[in-house]
Amino acid sequence: QVQLVESGGGSVQAGGSLRLACVASVHTYSVNCMGWFRQAPGKEREAVAVIYIGDMTYYTDSVKGRFTISQDNGENTAYLQMNTLKPEDTAMYYCAAEVVCVYSGNAPTSDDFGYWGQGTQVTVSS
Repeated sequence: QVQLVESGGGSVQAGGSLRLACVASVHTYSVNCMGWFRQAPGKEREAVAVIYIGDMTYYTDSVKGRFTISQDNGENTAYLQMNTLKPEDTAMYYCAAEVVCVYSGNAPTSDDFGYWGQGTQVTVSS
């Protein structure tokens, strides 16, 4: 069983930055992928960024060049550095992990991940 705890959400003005952290209860070498999803009110949950074993990454188009996902295996933690935030980035952000996952190059879905954190709210005002 993998437990994930997110932190780092908050409220910022457009153009600002936030860094989300996700601490896993197991060594991050034990999971093949960790990622961040977000869900805004009335919208489906979408993959924002995912990092796979070997440091392959996926980013949704709307965050490319602004967000960076990284992983610190020594701290069992995944990070999402979010720069140049926009009001449309406002959502609940969830950390996700899975033990076995395959990098396909396609957009990951919620069904690809079996372990989830409780979520952290990110609000960007204009």
